[in-house]
Amino acid sequence: MKTFRFAALGDSLTEGVGDPVDGGWRGWAALLAAGLAPAESPVEFRNFAASGAQTGDVVARQLPAALEFGPDLVSVVVGVNDTLRCTFDIHEVAARLDLLCGEFASRGALLMTACLPDPGTMLGLPGVLGRPLARRQHAVNAVVHELSRRYGAVHLHAADGEWVSDRTMWSADRLHPGERGHRMLAVRFHARLADAGLELGEAPASEPEQSGPTRSASLLWLATAGTGWLARRCTDLLPQLMRLTAQEIRHRARGTSLGLDLGTAHAVASALSALPGPEAV
Repeated sequence: MKTFRFAALGDSLTEGVGDPVDGGWRGWAALLAAGLAPAESPVEFRNFAASGAQTGDVVARQLPAALEFGPDLVSVVVGVNDTLRCTFDIHEVAARLDLLCGEFASRGALLMTACLPDPGTMLGLPGVLGRPLARRQHAVNAVVHELSRRYGAVHLHAADGEWVSDRTMWSADRLHPGERGHRMLAVRFHARLADAGLELGEAPASEPEQSGPTRSASLLWLATAGTGWLARRCTDLLPQLMRLTAQEIRHRARGTSLGLDLGTAHAVASALSALPGPEAV
């Protein structure tokens, strides 16, 4: 009986951060892997995702190992960390994501993708601070949507909806799903794969085995580990974010904020049109 191979690529979300088990991370991909085939059908799962990974890291480090693994199903969920860097360029992000999708699709693997909430919203940043980050994430999501269509990926729209504002879905850091959130992603991906015609095993359980983080735990994280996380990001992003915020304020005062949104839409269209292949728009 042929072994069904599932490879997961991406960042801390796919690594499983927020869903601790036995001193390590489990996460939505591992939960999904357990239900990918009917009983007694062999499934081999490898998680290549790494915390902090950007699209360039996935191309350079995860792609070669995943291609050698030869997956039948592969998830590519990455891009949030790119939006948190001063080097963010939607053209480069689009080119890397297209390379990843193209490499696996050309080998007959079924792709899974997802669009995600923007980090500014998750951290509760004020509008003028959060809006530039939201605009970047919306650009990444637009690219993911289009590439998912081009490569026939099983796509999960997780950028908004009730789960984003439901605190029981999220871990103490407010950026990664907790166990309940990871289970929700696994259940939703399982349903999308079933809709695509795959013969699957039992869907992952939706109810968590452990209790979620308390409010005091969330506050403790923000005061300790969260402070360090923000400091590391601020060293790289803060100067540019301040410039973007000043730009946001100026446009809001002039009533021309729509121009920033249109500029992002134009950049996305330009990035997609620059991609190779007969379906490039």
